[in-house]
Amino acid sequence: MEDKKLDKEKHGTLHLLTNVHEGLPLRPKSTFCQGLYSYYHYFCDGVADMGWGCGYRTLQTLCSWVHHQLQTASLERNSKVLSVPGIRDIQSALVEMGDKPQTFAQSRQWIGSFEVCLCLDFFYDVPCKIIHVTKGCELEQHLPELSAHFQSWGCPVMMGGETDNSSKGVMGVCEDPPALLVVDPHYVKDEKTPATCASLQEAGWVRWIEICELHADSFYNLCLPRLAAS
Repeated sequence: MEDKKLDKEKHGTLHLLTNVHEGLPLRPKSTFCQGLYSYYHYFCDGVADMGWGCGYRTLQTLCSWVHHQLQTASLERNSKVLSVPGIRDIQSALVEMGDKPQTFAQSRQWIGSFEVCLCLDFFYDVPCKIIHVTKGCELEQHLPELSAHFQSWGCPVMMGGETDNSSKGVMGVCEDPPALLVVDPHYVKDEKTPATCASLQEAGWVRWIEICELHADSFYNLCLPRLAAS
């Protein structure tokens, strides 16, 4: 991992909110991700990715969780852990892996759950499991598996779809009533009014989404990283 280099101009010092789902009303029979993550969203690092960058932002949110877990473990070994990659780093990695053509680099093409899976393995050697849900109306039957994932691994989940192609970070699940706790990367900050976890929740950027709100006939892919929370 240490020989992979990131383009430093992307990030600098970012001041991102963490664990933005905390404070939402608790629901019975619900499970959540464990550990710390940073909330990446549109334009959070100065890259104008509105309209195409949501998958990258959800990937970065997952990367921040992975980075924190590995960084905590590395302190005991006095080793280094790769930081969160920028959008151009992600594109370059997918080209290097042979998943995308050279024209993909510096483009505005989006990514989905499969690419997120590839990148987590590329940058951090973290394997992932993909759950393919053929129709949104069938997602409810996968909630026990998602609940087991949060209990066993604790890592946030990436969710992408077909007609519902807006990337979602899934930070928790409720089996009854069936719902997902979603962190939406489409938020764009207002420089005059800094966001708080409470304001994001009030505006609906972080909320419980009932399964019936999803596109019933759209397929969905969920990326479940296999790294246990420390």
